[in-house]
Amino acid sequence: MKHFAPGAARSTTTYLPVSSPAARQGPGARAAQCGATLALLLLLALLGPGPAAAQPSPLLPQPAELRWGTGRLALGAPLQLQITAPAAPDPAVRPAALRALGRLPGPGRAPKTAGPVLQIRYGRAGQPARPGPDEERYSLRVTPDGVLIDAPTGLGVLRALATLEQLPRTENGRAYLPEADILDRPRFAWRGLLLDAARHFLPVAVIKRNLDGMAAVKLNVLHWHLCDDQGFRVESKLLPRLQQVGGATGYYTQAQVREVVAYAAARGIRVVPEFDLPGHAGALVASYPRLASNDSVRAVPVRWGVLNIAIDPTRETTYAVLDSLLTEMAGLFPDPYFHVGGDENDGRQWRHNPRIVAFMRDKKMVKAGTADAVDKHQLQTYFNRRVLALLAARGKTMVGWDEILGPDLPPAVAIQSWRGAKGLNEAVRLGHPALLSNGYYLDLLHPAADLYAADPLPAGTPLDAAQQALVLGGEAAMWSEFADSALVDARVWPRAAAVAERLWSPQATAQDVPALYRRLALVSDQLETLGLRHRRAPAQLLQQLAPPGALGPLATLAGMLEPVKDYKRHFQGFVYTTQTPLSRLVDAAPAESDAARQFGAVVDSVLAGLAAPVRPPAAARQRLALRAQLLRWQANDAALQPMLLASPALREYAPLSTRLGALATVLLERLAQLETNRPALPVWQVTARATLADAQLPAGQAELAVVKAARRLAGL
Repeated sequence: MKHFAPGAARSTTTYLPVSSPAARQGPGARAAQCGATLALLLLLALLGPGPAAAQPSPLLPQPAELRWGTGRLALGAPLQLQITAPAAPDPAVRPAALRALGRLPGPGRAPKTAGPVLQIRYGRAGQPARPGPDEERYSLRVTPDGVLIDAPTGLGVLRALATLEQLPRTENGRAYLPEADILDRPRFAWRGLLLDAARHFLPVAVIKRNLDGMAAVKLNVLHWHLCDDQGFRVESKLLPRLQQVGGATGYYTQAQVREVVAYAAARGIRVVPEFDLPGHAGALVASYPRLASNDSVRAVPVRWGVLNIAIDPTRETTYAVLDSLLTEMAGLFPDPYFHVGGDENDGRQWRHNPRIVAFMRDKKMVKAGTADAVDKHQLQTYFNRRVLALLAARGKTMVGWDEILGPDLPPAVAIQSWRGAKGLNEAVRLGHPALLSNGYYLDLLHPAADLYAADPLPAGTPLDAAQQALVLGGEAAMWSEFADSALVDARVWPRAAAVAERLWSPQATAQDVPALYRRLALVSDQLETLGLRHRRAPAQLLQQLAPPGALGPLATLAGMLEPVKDYKRHFQGFVYTTQTPLSRLVDAAPAESDAARQFGAVVDSVLAGLAAPVRPPAAARQRLALRAQLLRWQANDAALQPMLLASPALREYAPLSTRLGALATVLLERLAQLETNRPALPVWQVTARATLADAQLPAGQAELAVVKAARRLAGL
């Protein structure tokens, strides 16, 4: 069903499915502002428009159904708000509508005459805690005379407003909304982002601006990781040593927790807390040693890694403490779900405690086929059942990581799989609700395209319909060993938006990776206006690092770098602790280099032009631009190298600048070979292979992001 603003004259409309090329070529998309260097921007401009420059839909996530019209609604005057609400209105709707209107471009003052109308109609208040299939559904209609949002619930209105904020375009300095007809609903009900405030404390302002980013891309669950080896981050009035000892480097007061929960609710976002148990318990046992399985922990740990610190699950005093803690924390977090962690406990502290081992043997917790080989998994399941009873008494549904899964775990427990699709599939086959985080770990620094490819229910899933219905959705996860409050935005955004689209949009309409990157650039602009610092913070760090006169050359190098992937930073000769400042060039480098990705696109375009039977007219211009870029890399190393060597903070990155310059030299030679149809001689191939191998080596926990594209150009 399609809706139109009352009294609006309907203009001629062309209806196009969102996946068609014509639909992706909607009028006048905003220019994307990417993090490339000026040289690469010039190089891309020289390539000319070409097919890839076709105007895409700006929306992210892509809606289920989108049709463009031929008209437009000028934003020369502010939209007038009209809300048709139920008898018990949703308190989030009007404030959200006013925020959205304030963000739309326009004159910024009331007109002398009545302007076009933003009309909002909905049937009841939203119920975000347990959303049904229609809880977030909405329709959005833009005509030349106004905007109509229609939704079953206030929650659907919030999602429609997020879409509306992405629609404005500008032409000749004048803002407008394109005529559009949108019918939309999410693919998955649970679309989360985990923020780890335990490793590095994240102040309330950081949490709030990330909630604004989540709302912009329709993520609806903040998974707040609040307890780990390195910190306990919530004030407890019953157990005050938790914040006095475990939260000595920062914690949230109970008033601040309520503030964040309310801020999230106003944006249609749930807050699910995680207090990791029984492992990752260093801060807990440092605060209350009577919880410990042994006496090895006397202070809150400051080193990273899996420390295998676990509380003692055999003492009744443990459950007395947990009873007090969970009662208090359950009262702070109204969401029906409560996450207890349960991951990465190998049981070594339990096996090394004779009293705990005796308890396990008395309870017949031994491995199958053995007489006395104790089974830590059975003890953890015993612990899980005890904690489950405590949470159930408080009306909470328990969530845990996939290590807690076992055939004797009650099916009401929800499982979050970080280790792979196998864990998710096993969980739902055993009757558990399940979430996928494997493939969505932002801290591994994989590109947005890789995050986009992960899917809780991929094509060809082995699950039947009933099992698929138990898959709640998924969560992007941002663990914070290498992301403090200054840098966390840059490690989350805009890549988290790729996960948001995967979890919201229909599977069949979310496959165009080049279009994804174009829309990520637009969303990145939007996020910046919301107060996120994913661009500003790295740029400020780069300014602080740069010697006088070196900012331009240093920015060129940094733009071609990425931190090493996965968890390799732990194993490359630099010892990190909770006190280590994250203020080196590796921290200013982007999680995913737009400049390197764009360079790869240029390389592919040049190679395609050279391989064409008849070289297109633009081929010579493209090769000229590529040669100019490579020459700049050579010159950049010559200018930057003395400054790097003279700076103690930057000296470790001098090899990367040298390697980028050497790579440029090899690629210039290869480009000349290709242009003149000369074969690559064996001596050049030996040199090129050695140069490429050297270019792959990291330095300062960073690596050159252009090596793959360089290999394609070199043909090696």
